[in-house]
Amino acid sequence: MSRFLRIAAPRSVAVVDQPSIPLEPGQARVSTIYSGISAGTELTAYRGTNPYLTSVWDPASRLFQPGREALNYPLDGWGYSEVGEVVEVAPPAAPVSDAAESDPPVKPGDIVWGIWGHRDEGILAAETLRGHVLPDGMDPLAGAFVRVGAIALSAVLAADLGPGSTVAIFGQGVIGLLATRFAVLNGAAVIAVDGIENRRAHALQWGAGHALSPSPELAGDIRRITSGAGVDVAIELSGNYRALHEATRTVGADGTVIAAGFYQGEATGVRFGEEFHHNRVQLLASQIGSVPNRLRSRWTVPRLQQTVVDHLAKGLVDAPSLVTHTFPLADAAKAYELLDTDPQSALQVVLEFS
Repeated sequence: MSRFLRIAAPRSVAVVDQPSIPLEPGQARVSTIYSGISAGTELTAYRGTNPYLTSVWDPASRLFQPGREALNYPLDGWGYSEVGEVVEVAPPAAPVSDAAESDPPVKPGDIVWGIWGHRDEGILAAETLRGHVLPDGMDPLAGAFVRVGAIALSAVLAADLGPGSTVAIFGQGVIGLLATRFAVLNGAAVIAVDGIENRRAHALQWGAGHALSPSPELAGDIRRITSGAGVDVAIELSGNYRALHEATRTVGADGTVIAAGFYQGEATGVRFGEEFHHNRVQLLASQIGSVPNRLRSRWTVPRLQQTVVDHLAKGLVDAPSLVTHTFPLADAAKAYELLDTDPQSALQVVLEFS
């Protein structure tokens, strides 16, 4: 038997047993070690605000359309930050040539990261795990941060930061703190913004020059810190519309705002007739489905992810230090409730499997 997590209804989590099934040719079985819970995307499913619950994403037209085919509860298989050990690999039905591949196929004993949801074991096409093996000696817990790290890195690359750049990063949750660290490593001067004190403290530990709390004086404070200029770029990662509006106030004339949060519902609190309009602010979306447009000839999502792995393995980003709570899968309901109701005490919450 194996178990998986089910969001049975809004704010209702259950753990479901299912038979462990045999592999088909070309598949791999991965025994989960850790699975990180997303405090953004997953909580939208937990709270019932995810747009996929009311609309259908059409990849051909790249539009959301209201429809009966929208996702419905129960929701199974959520989770996108897993790490585990390959325990079984079924040979492919036909030989697969490795000649053109830079990464060898996975084998039993490999520790891999990937996306298979909050479950005891993942069954995936072995080819999808090629290039997902963690380096020897790397803490498996760090592997649970590869995907969220790629989200943060993509936003930082979109911001085009370098030595001498100034950036305000709104939201210092897990992805915001990772973005702060990557921005610092890129040579930028970072002003971190978050309403939770321990997150601001962590941002300072990771190299932010200033860590400010949201307030009516925030934009003025940032103007003073930057000698009146405002920051070159703001990265908004909280998914809060008021923070997005404040981001448009903190950049200088012809500055850029990277909107990388997962925003829900209508944009209440954003006033585009004010600083956004008068300072000619550019607004760019960043989302992990692709890389920034200007980098697409050289960067890919796999390159983003491998870059994150390299930084984790070298100790340049101490992602495991972001873990504040671990729960066994059986207590997953408590984990979601904690993230939902007590964000001040919870940062990264991880499900740990034995």
